[in-house]
Amino acid sequence: MMKLLPPAGPPRTLALAQLSNSVGDGAFYVTSALYFTQVVGLAPARIGLGLAVAWAVGSIVGVPLGRLADRRGPRGTAALLALATSASVAAFLVVRDFLPFLLAACLYATAQSGLAAARQALLAGLIAREERTGALAHLQSTLNAGLAIGAALGGLALSAGTRSAYLAVFAVDAVSFLLCALVLLRLPTVAPLPAPKGAKLAVLRDRPYAVLTLLNTVLLLRMPLLSLGLPLWITERTTAPAWLVSALFVLNTVAVMLFQVRTARSVTSTPSAVKALRRSGTLMLLTCAVFALSAGTPTWAAVAALIAGSVLLVAGEMLQSAGSWQLGFDLAPPDRIGEYQGFFGTGVTVARTLGPLALTTLLMAVGTMGWLLLGSLFLAASCAMGPTARRAAGTRPLPAPAMIEAA
Repeated sequence: MMKLLPPAGPPRTLALAQLSNSVGDGAFYVTSALYFTQVVGLAPARIGLGLAVAWAVGSIVGVPLGRLADRRGPRGTAALLALATSASVAAFLVVRDFLPFLLAACLYATAQSGLAAARQALLAGLIAREERTGALAHLQSTLNAGLAIGAALGGLALSAGTRSAYLAVFAVDAVSFLLCALVLLRLPTVAPLPAPKGAKLAVLRDRPYAVLTLLNTVLLLRMPLLSLGLPLWITERTTAPAWLVSALFVLNTVAVMLFQVRTARSVTSTPSAVKALRRSGTLMLLTCAVFALSAGTPTWAAVAALIAGSVLLVAGEMLQSAGSWQLGFDLAPPDRIGEYQGFFGTGVTVARTLGPLALTTLLMAVGTMGWLLLGSLFLAASCAMGPTARRAAGTRPLPAPAMIEAA
């Protein structure tokens, strides 16, 4: 059990903050769609439009908020953004029309994007470079544990199906971010970084890092693959039972919680990160090929293929996460960690926003060949990360000479 816990000190406190808000997030994710339709009274199309606009705004604002964390200090910035997230969730409790919903959603997405960047900058200021990927692995395991607990709480609200139950879930989410802010303030202060020479928001002019972020965005299509693409495929193109969707989600969550830290131990430098990403791309190609085999087969064969593919998927996911964390930090200038992490984090938003359209087109419209195209896309993007990382490393002074070695 102790191996699953991060070391005492800042890593464990960061994990506690992560656990606090991820419990609230888990409950939010499970209940938000029904809350916005049944309690707020919005049409599904308007909810989708509002959230798409909100996350687009959040992805843009995340970069300057990350820069603010660099210049003003990441601990205070992260705590303020956690409070802003809490306030935005609390606002959802009282909105009953589209425009207030849109404003609250924009505040929520902006605060969440900025909080992610500020926490990365805070982690960089408190944890040695060689220990960051391991710390992030612990945080990812904690995130999954919190989401599972929150999803269970959300499930209770769904079972009750009452307005009060939904309101209680959103209140819990608001409180969870309030607690997150208080926990973050228990961390040591990280001094603000002096303003570097050069243009403001230099990350927007850093082409190698931008390409790296784009490639990572492609790899992050695995996120809507698990939450949307695979469930649609199972229910519409296979004879497997619908309950398998939930079982595979639990399998993924538990596997990441148990094995992400162990997987990340082999990733300690840019060459090892590139190697992990190449292995991830190969596993993702195999994943997609195995999922494709589940169509047009007897139920037992479909279930076997889907379980096997899910095991390959979670293995590829954990390697991709560890590799991308390492590159995202290693190739960011030390005086612009928050700014660069804010930009790198936009990949998550873009994958969640555009991924559903891309996946439904590939998988539901194209079918089996769509799986093979998707797997080839994963492999191509993962293999391209190595040359891109070496090019990025060659454009700036970095402390580790190994970063420009051939991987």
